[in-house]
Amino acid sequence: MRRHTFGFMVSCSSLLATVFLLSVGITHADDWPQWLGTERDGVWRETGLVDKFPKGGPKILWRKPIAEGYSGPAVVGDRVYVMDRERARDAEGKPRRPTRDGILGNERVLCLRATDGKLLWKHVYDCPYTISYPSGPRTTPLIRDGRVYTLGAMGDLLCLDAAKGEVIWGKNLRKEYKLEEPPVWGWAAHPLLDGDRLYCLVGGPKSAVVAFDKNNGKEVWKALTTEEIGYSPPMIYEMGGKRQLIVWLSESIQSLDPVTGKVYWKQAYPTDRAPQRPAVNIITVKRLDDLLFLSTYYHGPLMLKLARDKPNASVLWKGKSNNPARPDGLHMVMGSPVLKDGYIYGVCCAGQLRCLDAKTGRQVWETFDATGGKKGDCATAFLVPQRDRFVIFNDQGDLLLAKLSPKGYQEIDRAHILEPVQSARGREVVWSHPAFARRCVFARNDKEIVCVSLASES
Repeated sequence: MRRHTFGFMVSCSSLLATVFLLSVGITHADDWPQWLGTERDGVWRETGLVDKFPKGGPKILWRKPIAEGYSGPAVVGDRVYVMDRERARDAEGKPRRPTRDGILGNERVLCLRATDGKLLWKHVYDCPYTISYPSGPRTTPLIRDGRVYTLGAMGDLLCLDAAKGEVIWGKNLRKEYKLEEPPVWGWAAHPLLDGDRLYCLVGGPKSAVVAFDKNNGKEVWKALTTEEIGYSPPMIYEMGGKRQLIVWLSESIQSLDPVTGKVYWKQAYPTDRAPQRPAVNIITVKRLDDLLFLSTYYHGPLMLKLARDKPNASVLWKGKSNNPARPDGLHMVMGSPVLKDGYIYGVCCAGQLRCLDAKTGRQVWETFDATGGKKGDCATAFLVPQRDRFVIFNDQGDLLLAKLSPKGYQEIDRAHILEPVQSARGREVVWSHPAFARRCVFARNDKEIVCVSLASES
């Protein structure tokens, strides 16, 4: 009898465990610990989200004040990490005039509680700006194993304790690599962490890309020389039987051995002329099977075909226009493209959401609906696949649900969650990529950060 009871209990326990695991699978939750999320691919993998917004719009869980910055939030567990910048002010509260040192102010790393936005800690350091678009740090914090890695617009690379905000190590890239001037746009490429190596675009002779030891910040190796580093972050893809570190600089895209910095291959970009400067290579280089895609505002798209048996690449197709007023294909600015099921989805230089055939570059369709309904110089939107649809955040502060396919753009719903408060290119914009975690959207402008729930009641 006891054996029978024990077996029954085991069976019930197994059944309950199975039900629990199934329920976890149905309502999967995830973090967003770095640029473009856990897998660094910009895909929102959580489930248990609304099919449409409730009447009156999605629920705003909290709003909290924040200072200027392009830095997107990162979310790990019950904590939100983000960077901003406070301008130095005079006794009357007005921004102080620039000095010989630049525009005075402090950069900050903030840690907020994800449930209510309460400030848990902040790390502040003096940081005069001498860069274009001086509206705060650009990069998204990177959180791994209880540490936060941040890179400020003037080259302050920090490793902080994620729980307390205490500095574990830090260095200034401009001073360390003896650079006379900062990059035009500042240090803007999101760091990449792989194993014990932290990869950053730095600049200077033979140090365009540097691998640092994540534990102490010491240089592991450095490589390449470029006139300009840009926004486009380093990425690692496994191709041609090798793990390849992809680095896109102002004159070329290159593949390196992540362990040694040895160059595997190099492709000039643009292919037939000198690059327009200052260069605006901003988007994240994306891969689809054996294809690698990149694009800029001035020179348009370039699709590379990757060799299957060795680390190498060749041009499959490219855009024909070097004039953003007459774009051919996708002349992208900042929103990363999505490569899916043989097609490319991305926002062109005046806000045209376009679909291209990935193998040929042929345009399939375009619409302005996702970015405001009309042309706007550098108008953009961030496209995030979520199961069979897309979650879109445009630079007017609108959150959209939509389906994108070769058949066209099908909008499901939209809500306005943030005000565009920063002036750029003759428009008011929000140019910061949100985080998608805890079944919420975490987005910020230059005045506030907001947490918007998309959790389904069921």
